[in-house]
Amino acid sequence: MSDLYDDAAAVPRLLQGRQSARRYGELRRQGISRQRLSWAHRRGRLLRPFHNAYLLGSGGGDLIDTLNAALLVLPPAAVIARHTAAALYGFGVVPADSVHVAVPAGTPVPQRRGVVAHESVLPFEELIEVFGIPCLPPARCAIELARQLSRPDALAVLDAALRSGTCGPEQLLVEVGRHDRLRGVCQARELVPLATPLPECRQESHLRLLLHDGRLPAPQPQLAVVDEWGVKRHRFDLGYEDQRVGIEYDGSSHLDRARMRHDRRRHNWLAARGWRMRYFTDEDLYRWPERLVHTVRSTLTPRSRSSSPIKDKFT
Repeated sequence: MSDLYDDAAAVPRLLQGRQSARRYGELRRQGISRQRLSWAHRRGRLLRPFHNAYLLGSGGGDLIDTLNAALLVLPPAAVIARHTAAALYGFGVVPADSVHVAVPAGTPVPQRRGVVAHESVLPFEELIEVFGIPCLPPARCAIELARQLSRPDALAVLDAALRSGTCGPEQLLVEVGRHDRLRGVCQARELVPLATPLPECRQESHLRLLLHDGRLPAPQPQLAVVDEWGVKRHRFDLGYEDQRVGIEYDGSSHLDRARMRHDRRRHNWLAARGWRMRYFTDEDLYRWPERLVHTVRSTLTPRSRSSSPIKDKFT
């Protein structure tokens, strides 16, 4: 699963669900012997994602196929939730190896290998069918994940949910109110006002939260820089326009030689115009967070009056 939010948003467009899901008993009633099923499974002509559930046809299948197979062997009241529903909606940026489902309170919680079942205290007031699969609404899935996950990933899910367009800030605010007094709701309530659709990847959300927790001024995500003719030249992951400070997360895409040459030209262009750039990697973000915050704080101290950058218009 990608850390890029646009890649996560593209997942629903790539799903096809071409394989047919069948229960073991149904196949046996059709006259298929156990030996033949075992033979076909060993040779990859059918898959068995769950006990007693098969997918007909070769190939690995996709998420829709897996969920159709899961619903065959789960109680009728089970619906897709949390990580798995987020993937169907296009904001599945926190990976999960199992299928996550929810069942109403008082319903026996299924115990299945490859399935994580959550007993829901809140009623199922509304269900949404995605590719014919019953799911909890996107805002509810986002808030439930924001209650459950670590704070950095909780904010990443909220950002990705807004970026996917499946829910808006008002829906998140309403939904978090419905979770009042439930475990983790204080975290979700704190993070919802910080969420924005502007970040492009999980690390940008993590970095923004780290600066917030360090009590630094809130940076502008995806800050655009234009030249003296009003043409957009560059864009920062995070930036402080008033102090001309740009902050970038350097992932693997910054390692190739062509990208390095582009980054050097970009850096020189910005430096000539008074911009101070700070670049951070995953090691800075996850191993040395205090040092990262100190670096940004030091950069934001008032600059000397003697500096005279080239005057451009910046937006």
